[in-house]
Amino acid sequence: MKQHFRPRRSMLYVPGCNTRYLEKARNLPADCVILDLGDPILITAKETSRAQVVAAIKQGGYGEREVVVRVNDMKSPWGHDDVKAVAPLGADAILFTNIESRADVMEAIAALDAAGGKDTPVMVMIESPLAVLHAEEIASASDRIACMIVATSDLISQMHAHTTKDRVPLLTSLSLVILAARAYKRGVVDGINSHLKNMEAFEYACRLGRDLGFDGKSLVHPLQLAYANDAYTPKVSEVAVAREIISALSAANAAGRGTVVVNDRLVEHHHIKAAQHLIDLSEMIEKLEASHAQY
Repeated sequence: MKQHFRPRRSMLYVPGCNTRYLEKARNLPADCVILDLGDPILITAKETSRAQVVAAIKQGGYGEREVVVRVNDMKSPWGHDDVKAVAPLGADAILFTNIESRADVMEAIAALDAAGGKDTPVMVMIESPLAVLHAEEIASASDRIACMIVATSDLISQMHAHTTKDRVPLLTSLSLVILAARAYKRGVVDGINSHLKNMEAFEYACRLGRDLGFDGKSLVHPLQLAYANDAYTPKVSEVAVAREIISALSAANAAGRGTVVVNDRLVEHHHIKAAQHLIDLSEMIEKLEASHAQY
């Protein structure tokens, strides 16, 4: 849906158990911060993390960054309590884990609505082979879905695959989720890279993900932000070409022609939407980065 469209070049997981990280995230150049209550949080810290995330959202200070809360699996002992705690707080979205079917989406939304988050968008994590195979069913479940996030580390483990630089074991899964998301106009974001010091592999993954069609990359360390933001930011030259495409085809249409050649490339009507999307995204990123500079 159009109202969910916004930059998501970088979605940074911020553990709810660490108040220093919750504070630091207010000043990092992330498009989105995911305040995390999920699996990385130790069982003994679940309730403390929830209280700290609630306090962080109430305090605010995240500027124009998208603020998302990842809650625990709704089948876990903490999921419903997480939702009850964060639903009324005005987060930009609630991220639900282990979503494998339309029924899972509708159960999550029902819990969110019952807890006071009736108009709050949701995000869903695609983290199992079954979820990938049901990606179209999940994407079509509700227009409340703002974004689908692929949990690539989980997928690799469950597929008994190996992590490779070229990401060949994941390409089919990634493409299936992207297709489902685009078919229903959902945002779609790539998974994390677990090797925190291998920036070459991270940058390669970002650029591959961009070329596949992702909106951005989820990540777990601030040092990765610059690489994700750079890879997913439209270049000045790309924006200039997009404007040229729109102008040239408009002139061609006015002259009675349905196509035009721009920079040796045949341009047709469907290129207009892609060009306008690129321009809109570029303008949104400019505004977001300007807002970051104020904090």
